[in-house]
Amino acid sequence: MAFRSCVIAVALGSLGTAGLSAQMKDGPADLQGIWTNGTLTPLTRPADFADRYALTKAEAAEFERTAFERVMKTVPEIDRVTAADLNDIYLDTATLKVVPDRRTSLIVDPPNGMLPPRTPAAQQRPTRPLSYDDPESRTLHERCLLSLNFGGSSSVPPLVPNPVLQDFYRIVQTPQHVLILSELVHDTRIIRIGGRHLPPHVRQWHGDSVGHWEGDTLVVDTTNFTDKTRFRGSSASLHVIERFRPIGVNTLDYRVTVEDPDTWTAPWTAQVPFSRTNNSMFEYACHEANYSMANSLRGMRAKEKDDEAAARKQ
Repeated sequence: MAFRSCVIAVALGSLGTAGLSAQMKDGPADLQGIWTNGTLTPLTRPADFADRYALTKAEAAEFERTAFERVMKTVPEIDRVTAADLNDIYLDTATLKVVPDRRTSLIVDPPNGMLPPRTPAAQQRPTRPLSYDDPESRTLHERCLLSLNFGGSSSVPPLVPNPVLQDFYRIVQTPQHVLILSELVHDTRIIRIGGRHLPPHVRQWHGDSVGHWEGDTLVVDTTNFTDKTRFRGSSASLHVIERFRPIGVNTLDYRVTVEDPDTWTAPWTAQVPFSRTNNSMFEYACHEANYSMANSLRGMRAKEKDDEAAARKQ
C-alpha cells in the first residue's frame, strides 16, 4: 500500500504533467492527459450487420440517430423498469459517434467481429447465485468496489467501452511507471515500465501490468488476474496485451489482444480509438446514497419475521 501511495503522489503531485512532458520530449511518447473511449460502435457485430465490416455514411448516420434505442436494448429489463433516470440525457448518447472507419464492431479479429466460441469448460463453469441475504454475492459494481457492469470493467483490461457508461481516463507517466486512473469508482492501475511479473500465486483485481516501449507505442502485458473481475466470464488465466499508440495530438489507437484458453477457443483482438477531452473527471461518490446493500439485508430480516409469524399461526 505504501508503494502505491508513493507512486501516485509522485505521479500526480510533485512531478506535474508539464515537467514530465519536457522530460519525455526526446524519449517515449507523452500519453498524458484525460482521454475517453466513448463510442457507439459495439464490441461485437450486431446481427443486422452480420456480413458487413463497415457501414455506409448513410447507415452510420442512422445508427447514430437511433443510438439511444440501441443502447437501451443492451440494458437488462429490470434496470430499464427501475431506473427512471436512465434516459438519453443521462447516457449522453447524442454526443457519441461510431468509430471513424465506420466498422460494425470493435473486434477486428476474428474477421466476423464476434468473440470466439467458448470452451466446453467455460460453458459449464458455475456462477455464484445472487442472494439478497449475502452482500458478498452481489456484483462488485453494486457494492461500489469496482466498475464491472455489462460484462466488462472500465479499469481492468481490456479497456472496452461500456455500452451505458462511457468512461474518462487520466494518464500520468514517469520514466518508470504509467498510471491510468479511471473516473468510474476511481480505480487506479499502475504499469511498471521494464518490470517483471509478480509470482503466479499473487493475484490482483486489476491484474499485474508490465509495460515497455516499442518506439512511440506503449505495450502493456497484464497477467495474474483473480477470478473476481471476470471479463465476459473470463477466468483467472486471462492474458491481455494492450498497445497505446498516439495518432496525432488528440487520438490514441488502442489495440488489445485477449487470450484465455480456459474461456475462448482462440485469442481475439479489438481496436478502440481514445480521444483527448477537455472534460473534467468528477468525483464518483458511489457509496453516497447507495442503500441497496442495507435495504437488501433489511428486507430479508423483515421477511424472516413475517415467515416466523406465519409459522406460529399454523
